[in-house]
Amino acid sequence: MKTIKLGNSSLEVPVVAVGCMRINSLDKAEAERFVQTALEEGANFFDHADIYGGGDCEEIFSEAIHMSASVREQIILQSKCGIRQGMFDFSKEHILNSVDGILKRLKTEYLDVLLLHRPDALIEPEEVAEAFDQLERSGKVRHFGVSNQNPMQIQLLKKAVKQPIVANQLQLSITNATMISSGINVNMENESAVNRDGSVLDFCRLHDITIQPWSPFQYGFFEGVFLGSDKFPELNQQIDEIADKYGVNGTTIAIAWLLRHPARMQPVIGTMNVDRLKDCIKASDIVLTREEWYAIYRAAGNILP
Repeated sequence: MKTIKLGNSSLEVPVVAVGCMRINSLDKAEAERFVQTALEEGANFFDHADIYGGGDCEEIFSEAIHMSASVREQIILQSKCGIRQGMFDFSKEHILNSVDGILKRLKTEYLDVLLLHRPDALIEPEEVAEAFDQLERSGKVRHFGVSNQNPMQIQLLKKAVKQPIVANQLQLSITNATMISSGINVNMENESAVNRDGSVLDFCRLHDITIQPWSPFQYGFFEGVFLGSDKFPELNQQIDEIADKYGVNGTTIAIAWLLRHPARMQPVIGTMNVDRLKDCIKASDIVLTREEWYAIYRAAGNILP
């Protein structure tokens, strides 16, 4: 498994992150097999959130991996907080309480990375700064980031927060690539030119913030998977042709397409199927040509100006 630096930190992470949002769909034996397979494949970065399964996913994970001091040394744990029922909450009290709950469920004394989950319209950056400082001083969190935030929201946060923002988790896939398309269609009078995110892709590259694409196989907002979908015949044909060339399947190529981007992204894989997990990890060894990358981009319905 290839690795990258997470943001401008010294933390070396696998290029593929293992998302644990659905680990509560597995029984005990399946969960143990899943996390063990990930470790065997070098995928030791696990992404959580306090809302996944109402907290059950973190507990199931810690049981499945048989958390201990020696196990903890081998893995990198990231979790997210800030989403509550009917609201978002970046208050100091909620962040601190959330982290304590996360650590208890994961059976660990610290998180490698904590992300703020979805923007809170009522955010007070000074409160977040106080929470981050306290978490850092106590050793409960080593690195900090955000999720689904645009450049100005990050800049507002950085006005008060002294810790580097090392990651921004954003929805991105071959079929949900507006942050890429708006950069290609600059100054054009077409739908693809609409800048919906404040040039977050370029902003993250400029400020050494690692983009963590979530839902890398989805189209729309959880409408379905584009691989094998009759809604995307041209895309699937193109992916299959390239997959045949490399001796892999479409799952691998879909992740390789994200990894080919020079932003050095870290896709978050949500599958609970060990074979698909292995297919995703194979993408680490494939570097698509420029021609192949653009062929896939166009086959998804994206038009070059």
